[in-house]
Amino acid sequence: MNLNWYPLQIELQHWQDAGLTLPLWWRDDDAITVTPQLKKLTTMSVALGLPVHLAVIPRAAEVSLADYVSDQPTLIPVVHGWAHQNHAPTGEKKAEFRLHRPIETVISDAAAGLAGLQRLFSDRLRPVFVPPWNRVDPEVASKLSGLGYRILSTATPRKTVFAAPGLEQVNTHLDPIDWRGTRGLVDPEKLISQIVALLQDRRTGRADNSEAFGVLTHHLVHDQDIWTFTQDLLHRLLEGPGTLWTAPRN
Repeated sequence: MNLNWYPLQIELQHWQDAGLTLPLWWRDDDAITVTPQLKKLTTMSVALGLPVHLAVIPRAAEVSLADYVSDQPTLIPVVHGWAHQNHAPTGEKKAEFRLHRPIETVISDAAAGLAGLQRLFSDRLRPVFVPPWNRVDPEVASKLSGLGYRILSTATPRKTVFAAPGLEQVNTHLDPIDWRGTRGLVDPEKLISQIVALLQDRRTGRADNSEAFGVLTHHLVHDQDIWTFTQDLLHRLLEGPGTLWTAPRN
């Protein structure tokens, strides 16, 4: 791809001229087992020097994935709901952790997700809850810290530092996949414009720059354009004001 990165280069230069830094993190969703796509993700992470927070679906996660992650220091497992199962009725947006079931059942699934992945990954697991489809009911969120979670990660710039007492909000902000259309790469010009607008909001104080800027990927469904764009983007951010952010262990 021959893309026009110039608007982003200009914005990143403004950051450097102002002496600003951009906390940067990478989240990749829907891991279950070891695949060629996961190995490609790992290779890219190593080449960039940027860890990937691997959102693992607990109910389906295989021991082989834990064995693989144990040998890959740039892969950081986090909890991706429980079964990645939609419980919303027809006509509503998909969700696993909204109140379409008794709250006790929903909370039990969140607890089972954490406990299951702790058994698989031990201290490699970070206490981050990533609800499938980036949707969670506020009442559910209010219970997560009591289960042992320390971070909630959904999408779009956070409105507050804490989603609930004891539960920090650290979201993702850019997803390069055209989920409602081709399921390939979003028009790159639109993506670059979106990134520039997000960074301008942070640089000028309209958005919270203490929140790590999150790039969201889904390794299992990437075509080559998505892989290439993601690598180019992350490389440019890291060359500019980007500084590594990783979720704390507790």
